Amino acid sequence: MNPFLKICLQIFLWLCVDQIQDVGGGTRPVFQKAALSHSDANLMFEFLLGGVVIDQYNNVLLLDEEMASMRKGRDFLVQINDDIPKSLSSMTLMLDALETRQRKPLTQVQFDNLVLSSVYSAQQAAVQESTEEREAWGEMLLRLANITVYELRGSFLFNYA
Repeated sequence: MNPFLKICLQIFLWLCVDQIQDVGGGTRPVFQKAALSHSDANLMFEFLLGGVVIDQYNNVLLLDEEMASMRKGRDFLVQINDDIPKSLSSMTLMLDALETRQRKPLTQVQFDNLVLSSVYSAQQAAVQESTEEREAWGEMLLRLANITVYELRGSFLFNYA
């Protein structure tokens, strides 16, 4: 994973955790139960910081074998490999469904998958060779970030239509 991507992911996860932790008196009841606990978010970041690769079957693998062998590491890999869309078309379907849903707060699992989808999209955008593919994955990342911001703050910031 390139250093710029690591910094972006660190900032993204930090913002998500920071917003979730600071909403005690907030107006949105979804944050009464944080989607990611602080320790879970730190562990997720450690997994990502240890490095990931995407194999020829689009499975995410942790480079740190010790972390990959931990129960939490195995659970993380199952979640990211089984619950995250791996193609542009399936990512688009998921995003369309999230954007058009009745504005109910996401469940914990949905929010976790949203964050992991952002990580996967960022990684895909970074490794694509063609400009069109990089831009397409970048568009997915922008849409995912927008939904995340909406969930954390309650309003869309970007218009990507």
